[in-house]
Formats: sequence, structure tokens, C-alpha cells
Amino acid sequence: MSGSGSPRLEFSADGIRVAVVASSWHERITDGLLAGAIGACEQAGAEATVIRVAGSFELPIVVQACAASGEYDATVALGVVIRGGTPHFDFVCQGATDGLMRVALDTNVPVGFGLLTCDTEEQALDRAGLAGSSEDKGAEATWAALMTAVTLRGIRGDAG
Repeated sequence: MSGSGSPRLEFSADGIRVAVVASSWHERITDGLLAGAIGACEQAGAEATVIRVAGSFELPIVVQACAASGEYDATVALGVVIRGGTPHFDFVCQGATDGLMRVALDTNVPVGFGLLTCDTEEQALDRAGLAGSSEDKGAEATWAALMTAVTLRGIRGDAG
């Protein structure tokens, strides 16, 4: 199971502002990821703003705009790309992944990576945090972004 060994994270992210950017394709799956992300923010005491985009390829540009705005301490990118019969899958996955990493490094704002890249819809559903899913990648990506934001705040000496 791909999620085995994941940490149980319990910490306060009070005062952390998070932009949660979610794609619109595969609505049932992305809605599950989004619910997990919002739940993680609520549990940690962070403030979430949800922004929807068309697809996964659009995630980096909108996440970059959020990170560069100065309004957010962290961002979370949520989406799903399911392999089809053409190379489209590879191009979208690679472009979105590279773009999101570049945003984090260029802006020094954490980017939670909640982009599912699956071979089948069943694999995506199993990771979407829905009833019956074995994993909640929306929550996991959000916890990673929140923990990084809290860590960076401590390194920078920000009071919040």
C-alpha cells in the first residue's frame, strides 16, 4: 500500500493562510481531495481559501499567483490525471509536477503536492479520501504544506 508508514501529524498551524487550488476534472475525486484538504486546515487551525481551475495543467500558474501575492503562507495543489492511450498523460503530469516544484523554489512558499497521477480511476478513487478510500492524499498534501509553513516560520523567526 502506497500510504503505509505515513506520519500522524498533530500540530498547530494557527494563523497560517493556505490557498487550496483544485482542478475541476474528475469532480468526484477532486471534491474528495478538496474535502480532505479543508479538513486538515480546520484540524490544524489554518485558514483555507479554495480556488478552482480547469485542469491539472493550470495548477502551477494559479498556485504561483497565489504564492507571489503575499496573501498566503502555503499553497496546496489538488488534481488528478488518469492515464489514457496517448502520451498526453506524461506531458501533463511532468509539466504540472515541474511547474509546482518551480513555484515552491522560486517563491519560497510551500506547495502541497496533491496531484494524483494514476493508471486507473479506481486507483484515484482509492486515494481521494472518500468513504471506502484507503488514503486521503488531499489531507496528506495539506499537512505537508502546513508543516513546511510552520517550519519556515520558525526558521525565519516570524511570529505569525
